[in-house]
Amino acid sequence: MPLPTYQELTERTDAPAGSSWHLFPTTPERGMANLAGPHQIRRAADCVTRGAAFNLDHALDAFDPPMAKSRGVPHHHITAKHDQARDDSLDNFHLQATSQIDGLRHRRASGHGFYNGVPDADIAVGTPSLGVQLWAEHPLAGRGLVIDVEGLLRDRGTPLDHSEGPALSTALLDEALQAQGCAVEPGDLVLVHTGWAEWYLTTDPDRRAATRAQRRATGFTQSREFAAWCWDHRIALMATDTFAVEVLPVAPDSDFRESAPEDAGMMHQELIAKLGLPLGELWNLTALAHDSRQHGTWDCLLTVKPLNLVGGVGSPANATALR
Repeated sequence: MPLPTYQELTERTDAPAGSSWHLFPTTPERGMANLAGPHQIRRAADCVTRGAAFNLDHALDAFDPPMAKSRGVPHHHITAKHDQARDDSLDNFHLQATSQIDGLRHRRASGHGFYNGVPDADIAVGTPSLGVQLWAEHPLAGRGLVIDVEGLLRDRGTPLDHSEGPALSTALLDEALQAQGCAVEPGDLVLVHTGWAEWYLTTDPDRRAATRAQRRATGFTQSREFAAWCWDHRIALMATDTFAVEVLPVAPDSDFRESAPEDAGMMHQELIAKLGLPLGELWNLTALAHDSRQHGTWDCLLTVKPLNLVGGVGSPANATALR
């Protein structure tokens, strides 16, 4: 049975409007990750022709201090029981402080609850419901598709000024795809390159500190149009090199001011808690985007292997692209 359109999702009365709750009966708690199945993996294998591998993760301590003020960088300790061996451990390891993937525990739908109506009591340490281990036991894999918004706007002579934290329109995704001569296929793992993470990590310390203090970051405007784009294209992952995928501070005209009052209208509840869409944030897309431009090839075989942490809310992405 075909899945409904996003417009039809907004008209649901048997579940929260705009949600995909209960539409993936086989493995319901994987959400839209279900859209990348065996067919998509086999199709993505055709992308590997040169034997090139790309790491899509920044170092665990790259964002020091992290943009989110409640998070910190890990402290690495090396220990030894005797002089012929070493062990190590991490303290203060925040799983979403660098290149990461948001699990479906990360956000409730205000007034409705967690994805698929999983009870709040089930979201606890050690319980499996909606945990990131669901994407570790059955890793996210398939055709990764780079959408180079940074390159599109630079070629137009209107490069992004990340110090201003510009809001990006959904239309830019289609315009970039048209310029690249490619299209989204069902089950794709979408990788949006804006250049924000590279800018943030290389800008001067004062500007970086001001950006963090203002919690200002380039991203997509909070809109039903963006949610519809993700759902109607049947993507299995939306990952960007930005802090939150969506623009911060939240756009004054956010479509979700009333439905997400706790976050001033952020879109996370629509994408995570309602649609069940895995979100990748702060990914390292610079080298992959450069390679895409150099070779005119925008797709790849992408694997995403979160930590196998039962009940994890989020995780380092552990993402690799192969061409």
